[in-house]
Amino acid sequence: MGQNVRVAQADVSDAEQILKLQYLCYQGEAALYNDYGIAPLVQSLASLVGEFDTHTVLVARLGDEVVGSVRGVVTDGVAHIGRLIVHPRLQGHGLGTRLLRAIEAQLGHADSFELFTGHRSEDNLRLYARLGYTEVRTERVGPRLSMVYLTKATSLAA
Repeated sequence: MGQNVRVAQADVSDAEQILKLQYLCYQGEAALYNDYGIAPLVQSLASLVGEFDTHTVLVARLGDEVVGSVRGVVTDGVAHIGRLIVHPRLQGHGLGTRLLRAIEAQLGHADSFELFTGHRSEDNLRLYARLGYTEVRTERVGPRLSMVYLTKATSLAA
């Protein structure tokens, strides 16, 4: 199935599919922290559409269906990567890795990459560690949630 999935630059016309997939994918995170008000679950379509002006947005497609996405933006030499999502039925087949590597390639002109995830999100933490990210700090953002920030140098900085 993985060979039939293609990763490409998203178009603003993909925004509605991305937002629906984002909502589906972040249900598990919300349950893990017992917080259904997390940013990915309350983001509006207008807000996501606005990100197309400032961020690089990639999608993974299986036919016409958006089955994955990731976005990033470079500020002050740091490529901030976020909202890496893969449809639950396709998780565990390397699509998250493909998306993360694709966004790194797009933003590789930065000095470093940074991303974050919740402290209980063990699958995410394992994926990021496997792809060379190291933990740089943890920030408590609520009574049940701390965000773990991870970074890695780009090939330009290495």
